[in-house]
Amino acid sequence: MRMDTVSLRWAALRRSRLATAAAALLGLVVAGCGGGSQVESQKPAGESAAPAAEAPVGQLSEQDFARTREIYFDRCAGCHGLLRVGATGPNIEPKRAVELGPAGIVAMLTNGTPGGMPAWGKEKILSPAEIKLMASYLHMPAPEPPPMSLEEIRESWQVLVPVADRPKAAVNRGWQNYFGIILRDAGKVAVIDGDTKEMLAVIDTGFAVHILRSSSTGRYFYAVGRDGRLSMIDLWSEKPTLVAQVRGCVDARSVEASKYKGFEDKLLIEGCYWPPQYVVFDGQTLEPKKVVDVTTPTYDTNEALKEVRVASIVPSHFGPHWVVSLKESGHVAIVDYSKPDFPIIKKIAAERFLHDGGWDRTGQYFMVAANMRDQMVVIDVKNQTMITKFETGVRPHPGRGANWEDPEFGWVNGTTHIGDGKMVVYGADPVKRPEHAWKVVRELKLPSPGGLFIKTHPKSPWVWTDAPMSNDPKATRDVCVYSKKEAEIEKCFTVADRGRAVHFEYNRDGTEVWVSVWDKQGEIVVYDDKTLEEKARIRGDWLVTPTGKFNVFNTAQDVY
Repeated sequence: MRMDTVSLRWAALRRSRLATAAAALLGLVVAGCGGGSQVESQKPAGESAAPAAEAPVGQLSEQDFARTREIYFDRCAGCHGLLRVGATGPNIEPKRAVELGPAGIVAMLTNGTPGGMPAWGKEKILSPAEIKLMASYLHMPAPEPPPMSLEEIRESWQVLVPVADRPKAAVNRGWQNYFGIILRDAGKVAVIDGDTKEMLAVIDTGFAVHILRSSSTGRYFYAVGRDGRLSMIDLWSEKPTLVAQVRGCVDARSVEASKYKGFEDKLLIEGCYWPPQYVVFDGQTLEPKKVVDVTTPTYDTNEALKEVRVASIVPSHFGPHWVVSLKESGHVAIVDYSKPDFPIIKKIAAERFLHDGGWDRTGQYFMVAANMRDQMVVIDVKNQTMITKFETGVRPHPGRGANWEDPEFGWVNGTTHIGDGKMVVYGADPVKRPEHAWKVVRELKLPSPGGLFIKTHPKSPWVWTDAPMSNDPKATRDVCVYSKKEAEIEKCFTVADRGRAVHFEYNRDGTEVWVSVWDKQGEIVVYDDKTLEEKARIRGDWLVTPTGKFNVFNTAQDVY
């Protein structure tokens, strides 16, 4: 497989470090980076050869360093950052590694932590040999990730089906009830007909897709992966088809279309975890248009930062704007896509370590987790102002959240927590219930920490929660259901006998809930949302490590 430009930059950096600073810094030959892209070099978890010899702590061969760098990118960088300075997870730079010691790191990686880090060893996701390599790797300086220019992004751009050759009308079936299923470790997205449960297509999209977003019409799915690859899938074809692809980042988590009146699907934004930038593309072809640097000092101390990651992005309903969370600096940026070069027109000081979030039921308020500060932040997008922030628990992680009407407190929203075994409900109606707005009104004990997602539907009597990041392997397979009417946990139950139960999505009419069994032999379990009884279990050798699921109608219309 041909190495792309970014992979070549990694390889060039590796050669440079081998020839210069590595020997001086570490007293032996080490690699700064491994060659090859994440897709090319990724192996199934646990299938790594043991190191040729037991190296001293902080010393790895070129081959071992390259392999461990890939493991770190796959399993650790999302929480700890490519430069290891921390965000959702703590700082794990070499100084901290020395404090923990090799044995302490091995124990934590093997057994996990109550704060939400999985038991990588116990769950056989990492082998003992890989864990030892990681303990040594963390004692070494983080390799410098490569930049990515507009010219390099253009080199990766492919239009596979020109706009003129695409269907003029939708396929004659219920495409608005299609589900896009992320097959994380396979680097693919499956599209399933939500009415028939038939798999329609499995599409190569790049390493570890993080999310799917829909165009305003729902015609297109946009998939963004942790290798920065952006894929555009046309759902109007007889068989869902990849029509364009580009790579805008080395590492990415977010993508969103332009949805304001007059700009529908004309543009697309990709937010990078690395480099610290966002990239704007043509919404029909993915032609790269502009790269914008987001490097920003911290909002509170004005500390200069090298790593500022773009986390969640949502499209404003009140203007031609994208609302962009800048993780490390603690700002919510307003990007104006009606202006030339798509600039940031305002940075709203909020809180550091912003992560995931979504809308209240009106679409005026953006609620986003500052999870390492244990807070939820509320932004008035219409007026582009910070409203408030409030503590909910240890590392809130709501996904896009869930809106429902509480019998006592009116409209509310809620979150689960990575580090706390609880679901927290907070008021979200500043007009009719101002006394409860943006305050915690209920706390519900859950069996375990490690929660990533909370989900409901306007027609549902329930709110669903998961715990896939628990360090208790049994708890990772359980989900809990909260009764809106009774304001209490109705029941918790086990979804599967292996893997982890993760992420929820409703069908278009709100009668079914789909849950992923995140495992190499994955499943999608479909429940009747009224009775909570299992209706179907989708299986297949193509269903490898399913995680997020996105219904076309619900994703396009922000139904949550």
